[in-house]
Amino acid sequence: MMQITDLQKEQKITPLLRLGFRPFFLSGALFSIVAITLWLLMYKGTISLSPLGGGYWWHIHEMIFGFGCAIIAGFLLTAVQNWTGVRGAQGSTLLILFLLWLAGRVAVLVPNLLGEALTTVVDLSFLPVVAFVLGKPIVAIKQYRNLFFVPLLLLFTLSNLEMHLAIYYPQTFTVTFAAYTGVMLVIFLMSVMAGRVTPMFTANGTQTPKAEPLPWLDKVTNGSLGIAMFSLLLQPVIDFSETFFGVLLIIAGIFQTMRWLRWRPWITLGVPLLWSIHVSIKFIAYGLIALGLAYLVPEIPNNHIWHLLTVGGMGGLILAMISRVSLGHTGRPLSPPKSMTLAYVLITLAALVRSLGPWVLPEKTLLFIDISGTFWLLAFGIFVVTYAPMLMSARKDGRPG
Repeated sequence: MMQITDLQKEQKITPLLRLGFRPFFLSGALFSIVAITLWLLMYKGTISLSPLGGGYWWHIHEMIFGFGCAIIAGFLLTAVQNWTGVRGAQGSTLLILFLLWLAGRVAVLVPNLLGEALTTVVDLSFLPVVAFVLGKPIVAIKQYRNLFFVPLLLLFTLSNLEMHLAIYYPQTFTVTFAAYTGVMLVIFLMSVMAGRVTPMFTANGTQTPKAEPLPWLDKVTNGSLGIAMFSLLLQPVIDFSETFFGVLLIIAGIFQTMRWLRWRPWITLGVPLLWSIHVSIKFIAYGLIALGLAYLVPEIPNNHIWHLLTVGGMGGLILAMISRVSLGHTGRPLSPPKSMTLAYVLITLAALVRSLGPWVLPEKTLLFIDISGTFWLLAFGIFVVTYAPMLMSARKDGRPG
């Protein structure tokens, strides 16, 4: 049985620091709004900033390792309590983790504060510390199945290191390969977690039988993503083949589609908390196929198609999952505010506009980026406005967490 913290002790901790999802979901969503706003203004030349690595490097890096990894940290630091029965990071431990993440965001945006070398050290330190905090209870309980996430966080750190090394040693390390490694790691993690929770969520939310897993299908789906990720990660030492990578992505997308169809997405259309998850998985599946084709057919602009994965897959699934997890872990029914349906629609439109618009009408690229960015801001703005009060207050049912 879980050794739940005495309620009086729990009440001495500010609600925002009672479990990992609270500060990281809220700050991650808020940061994405700040980061997209600054990027739109920098891209148009409205403002002049000098972040570490320049504007392009900063935009890619911060959406993966600032925004994405904040959400991942919040999710894992919350899930480990369910896995192990041991109380998750809270109070001062959680505050230190949050401040370490925040220090990285400030330092990377204003590198003159610490200097480039120390900025890199601060930014790289967050995920290994999260991995340590995450792994400690898993090892103590000997629940080695979930120890898988610790080396995964270290792979994120290695990808982040390569992005930083691309600043200092551009002749060896490439920003795009390191950044795309980070994206593929996020997609890989999402694919693994989707396989674990989507069939259960779908069955519970629609009162229908749960789709039985096919272990071989999960292995092929996630294995092909893993190989694609390593082909990017190892690019500095192994020649990168666009043909091999493209074919691998198509294979991953086809098997992802097969798995998604087995989860019967059509039965979720009346449940926004479910169809939002399924639409995001569809973006991942079809995005992988489209991106694979882009690496095989030069006429397809892969730099735009990547946004099917980053905005539609990554942004969409994050929005869907944090809106669900936040309800469950604050003791509320799994019924999101009605405005969240609009948020799910907006993030879907943001992905389509950003990915397909510049491909069809390249001369209107700036307009499409503006429209897509605005949709993102509105979608995550709705989340922040509606969920901040939940995340900053005690559970409705009086339980710890």
